[in-house]
Parts: sequence; C-alpha cells; structure tokens
Amino acid sequence: MGHDGSVGGHQAAQAVKLVHALRVQLLEMTSQLAWIERQDVTRRNARALAMRLEAAALRRDINKAQILIDRLERRYLNSNGHAQPRPARYQAR
Repeated sequence: MGHDGSVGGHQAAQAVKLVHALRVQLLEMTSQLAWIERQDVTRRNARALAMRLEAAALRRDINKAQILIDRLERRYLNSNGHAQPRPARYQAR
C-alpha cells in the first residue's frame, strides 16, 4: 500500500493473478468434491471412511480459498473494479 493507504497498481496486478489462481484451484477442488459426493460413501469400510475424510478436507480447503479470495478482493481489488462474484460456500455435511 502507498503512504496514503492506497493500493499500488503492482499490488493490484499481483492480487488479480493470485485470485485467478485460487479460483482455478477452487474449481478443481469443487469438481473433486462433487465426484466424491456422488460416490457411495455410506458404507462402513476403509475406502468409504477415506473418502468421507477427503470430502471434509476439501470442504475446509474450499472455504479457506473463498476466504482468501474475499480478503484479497476487499483489500486490493474492490476499489479497482476487478472483483468478481464468488460461488457460494460449501456447507459442512
């Protein structure tokens, strides 16, 4: 940030790149979570347990990525018109 609290163009450009990379990761994690949720993980075997744990970890990572995107947009992008609407957050099941 500048001495007056403004965000420099270089910082905003970096934030745009980071938000883009986070959104790409978010799409990949969301797709992976959707695939896991379509599987039969109600059984009581090791594979089902592993998939439930993976789904929980993905939900946490998705929420963390969304929080980071929100913070970056609020801090660096909202005043520059670069902010994009974000997808809804995943709720823990």
